[in-house]
Amino acid sequence: MAEIERYTPDDRRGIEQIHRRTLGNEAADRLRLRWDWVRRNPAGGVEPPYWVVREGPTLIATIPLLPVLVVVGGVEAAGTWSTDPLVVAERQRQGLGGSLLRAWDRGTAVALGAGLSPATRARLDEMRWPKAQPLSCLVKPISRRALRIPTWPVAINRLVSALTLPVVRLVSRAQPLREEVEVVRRFDERSDRLWERMASRFAIAVKRDARYLNWKYIEPPHVRYTAALLRRGDEVDGYVVYRHLREPQGRVTQIVDLLADPSDERGLKTLARWVDREARAADSDKIRCYMTHAAFRRVLRRSGYFMVKSGIDLTVKINAPETPKAFYQSTDDWHFTLGDGELDH
Repeated sequence: MAEIERYTPDDRRGIEQIHRRTLGNEAADRLRLRWDWVRRNPAGGVEPPYWVVREGPTLIATIPLLPVLVVVGGVEAAGTWSTDPLVVAERQRQGLGGSLLRAWDRGTAVALGAGLSPATRARLDEMRWPKAQPLSCLVKPISRRALRIPTWPVAINRLVSALTLPVVRLVSRAQPLREEVEVVRRFDERSDRLWERMASRFAIAVKRDARYLNWKYIEPPHVRYTAALLRRGDEVDGYVVYRHLREPQGRVTQIVDLLADPSDERGLKTLARWVDREARAADSDKIRCYMTHAAFRRVLRRSGYFMVKSGIDLTVKINAPETPKAFYQSTDDWHFTLGDGELDH
């Protein structure tokens, strides 16, 4: 008989086998590489808080969870990010995925998901979870190749590149920084003070103290990020985390995380212009950013970014503290970025 239980250290090999059987060898290898890093999560315990479905000595399903501390209306709560439940092929369509989602729901104060599959989202809708919200996407073109689409013929892409080149040149022109920006290898207590000042500015956000930022962006063994701080005297008034990657139609600089006072337009523009410089130095064709907060999006649009259709939906369900239904109607004062969940890993 199948039973849902908490993960134990003896289940590690079974978890890897489920990843191999459901997602392939590459996913299992990536999990193995990440394992020790996940165990060092400052918001987690000694072991990852997976839920597993056990049938005798064999694991047949699991739901991967990533603990985070979340600030909701100024109150700190324990949250977990989840991806889709993983169920071995021969046991699918037997309700195991839904049972794992309900276990996740019962076991966390704040449930978070990004880019969940339509099947998972349908189950959550059946459970009457709040509707998913789009994780808004903004793109800034910085070369004639920026607007190419992989599925378009070469001739069409060349025509679009030629027609849009004047606009690209206009929005990608170099702008002065006007503030001091410093690339760092570690976040320190200045970042703690920055978060203490900023935490109350958002209706909901993952706690971004130095310990979390170092674990999330400096220490992971499977991806490399660059972090830059906005400095004013001895204090830090903002930061941006980004990386460069190759895609089918060119090179992209991805803004993974960004934090500053939402009303500090000068500081936000400085961080955006810093990333512009870094993207040009890396020969990127465009810069991409996912961002929920309306003030951040507004400054980026004034800095040459365009809103584009987002392929990522954000799922949030708050079990504690008590939250009114109106909370979910707008994400304009929420602060989530691509780096908050598991999508960039």
